[in-house]
Amino acid sequence: MISCTRLTKKFVLGNRTVEALRGVDLTIEDHGFFAIMGRSGSGKSTLLHMLSAMDRPDSGEIVVSGHSVHQMSEREATRFRREEIGVIFQAFNLIPTMTALENVQLPGLLSGRLTKKLSDRSIQLLELLGLSDRAEHRPEALSGGEQQRVAIARALLYQPAVVFADEPTGNLDTNASELVWKLLGQVAQEEQVTVVMVTHEPEAASYCEKIFVMNDGTIAGTIENQYAASKEGGMDAGTIATRTQHLLSST
Repeated sequence: MISCTRLTKKFVLGNRTVEALRGVDLTIEDHGFFAIMGRSGSGKSTLLHMLSAMDRPDSGEIVVSGHSVHQMSEREATRFRREEIGVIFQAFNLIPTMTALENVQLPGLLSGRLTKKLSDRSIQLLELLGLSDRAEHRPEALSGGEQQRVAIARALLYQPAVVFADEPTGNLDTNASELVWKLLGQVAQEEQVTVVMVTHEPEAASYCEKIFVMNDGTIAGTIENQYAASKEGGMDAGTIATRTQHLLSST
């Protein structure tokens, strides 16, 4: 599903150069719910931006669902983000003048390809995420958690094989955050999707079956949490925090 090799990225900030990614290798071969976890400045969001074609690496190769992302033109990258993958942001990014249903349909509207099949799927997705009774409400009438669920439905419209989520619960309270994490795990299983979430929260990572821990622009190690989907036998946030700290202290 996802592979990147020897990925590097530098940013020039004033008179200094920051190495955000330093030869990152990462492979995910199956559907499921995965986390890229690290402290602020570790490179996790930069890595997600590369994988989702929102930015380009300085060097290295990226393949997502058979597409060579690192070789895409800007036009190809735009179509790829809209139709081949799903992207969920921390700041919902809903259109305030559109209803929840219209926001879910937005990728189809932008491409001029809002078929009956896509219209039907948008309704099904709102039902899947518990929002069928909120379909005609605009974002201002929805809670933060409901808005993020609309954003998740929008990301799934084209039935992508891969969905990227960048700190998706950063603007939500604890209860809404837990609901979103559960829903992302549910979507990964029921829709056979690879969901990759960037987070700094051990609580969020505890819902994921594998955690890639980043430190100073590299993958410091991984944590397996194979029972996360059922939450029976999976690690709790405290255990993940301890294992993460051990990985960071040994690199």
